[in-house]
Amino acid sequence: MTRPSLHLLKGAGYLVSTVSVALLAVVSWSSASQSPVLTACLLGGAATSIVGMFCRWLSYEIEKRRDR
Repeated sequence: MTRPSLHLLKGAGYLVSTVSVALLAVVSWSSASQSPVLTACLLGGAATSIVGMFCRWLSYEIEKRRDR
């Protein structure tokens, strides 16, 4: 596998993970919305998961540009 295709695969993996977090949050919303604490936990958990995946993707981007 070439370096660009490997990088594209990593990006696609993070995108799929982000979509899965959003879908799981949608499914959980009806239950969590009945309690402010559960709502905050759901939103906070989904947001931190997505931000974490973005940070990992960004680190790969920085490494890729540094290796050029």
